[in-house]
Amino acid sequence: MSEENETVTPEVVNTPGDHRYVIRVGGTEVGHTVYTDRGNQRVFLHTEIDPAFEGHGYGSTLMFDTLTQVREAGLRAVPVCPFMVGYLKRHRDFDDIVDPVSIELRKTL
Repeated sequence: MSEENETVTPEVVNTPGDHRYVIRVGGTEVGHTVYTDRGNQRVFLHTEIDPAFEGHGYGSTLMFDTLTQVREAGLRAVPVCPFMVGYLKRHRDFDDIVDPVSIELRKTL
């Protein structure tokens, strides 16, 4: 990764047509998290950070900004993705918007 990217603030945007939140650094997509909506619940299925960009905190930034946007939209987050589950175990400030994965939901995945 170039030093130029180190000074660029990451941007997290929701791309509803793709059901993804994408994190970009200097216009380059470095990762994303995939979701599906069920009523007022946004169910997070999978998260990826490009291996070339690992170790820079982009995964944590993606989780924080995604969950902040979910909260601002008045939605609930349902973490199925292990990356998000792990993040939420370490960052309890989103407990108020997180729903557990129900047995019914697991059956549909």
